[in-house]
Amino acid sequence: MDKSTENIRLQQWVVAIAILLFALKMTAYFITGSVAILTDALESTVNVIAGFIGLYSLTVAAKPRDVDHPYGHGKAEFLSAAVEGSMVVVAGLFIIYESISNLLFPHPLQKLDKGMYLVGATALVNFALGAVCLYIGRRNQSAALIASGKHLQTDTYSTAGIILGLAVILWTKLAWIDSAISLVFALIILYSGYHILRSSIAGIMDEADVKLLNRMIAFLNARRRENWIDLHNLRVIKYGRLLHVDCHLTVPWYLNVVEAHAEIDALTSMIRAEFGEAMEFFVHSDACMDFSCPVCIKSGCNVRRHPFRHRIEWTMDNVVPNRKHNFTFQTHLPIT
Repeated sequence: MDKSTENIRLQQWVVAIAILLFALKMTAYFITGSVAILTDALESTVNVIAGFIGLYSLTVAAKPRDVDHPYGHGKAEFLSAAVEGSMVVVAGLFIIYESISNLLFPHPLQKLDKGMYLVGATALVNFALGAVCLYIGRRNQSAALIASGKHLQTDTYSTAGIILGLAVILWTKLAWIDSAISLVFALIILYSGYHILRSSIAGIMDEADVKLLNRMIAFLNARRRENWIDLHNLRVIKYGRLLHVDCHLTVPWYLNVVEAHAEIDALTSMIRAEFGEAMEFFVHSDACMDFSCPVCIKSGCNVRRHPFRHRIEWTMDNVVPNRKHNFTFQTHLPIT
């Protein structure tokens, strides 16, 4: 089974289970009349709707690239995560409204013990399903599954807190605690929705993934070949699980096109072996110039104009910036 099919199958399970859990939580609400349980149920409505949206986005993202979408359809996953984050925020605001309303106009609670058992069962299912979504989503680099996993586990934590609060109500007989609990978890839900929305917008806007870039730079720095004199203009753009890597690689000026291409093949093969096959590259080769000699690590160079002084370690500061060079020999070598 390929990764796209695996993502879709898992999201189908997310949708089916979300519908079942929503029904259980609404049953618990009607039994108890607890606004805290209603808070949990309302978040589950978001799970259901967001599950369908996520399923649609994964189906779209799995489509092959075409003339209208030369980089594929992977951005659909970020749009799905953005919608899900927005819905989580809206649910949080609505829960705040219901909590304040119940504080002002309280209604009696009943059968809290039965309600606790029902929502407790949903918490266990959500936690397990969320863990699976996060594991598969990170392994397959799926923004939609990662968003679903985070949302499901946030739902689990809020459910656990609500159960604890209901136990306190049973012990103290203070009904106002019900609304106070829902207010606290409404704020947690808002915070979770903000983070889902923030990460999805970062993907849509092609925001640099600093953690990924640092890892990639450290990996290449540790395995640098002697013909790799310099690496700069490194960019990584995400299209769902597909990563598009751009960079400039400086090699000795006397290499012919075939030899320069071999160095680029070595670079791209090395990255693929470490970061996965779902990658495409556009590598621009630059020829070294006289000022490269002092930092060039190539031994036995017969055309060296200046003695070697020291090796420059590649870092975010000197690899990522868009540096301009006026080289006399340049050739574009796209790798697909």
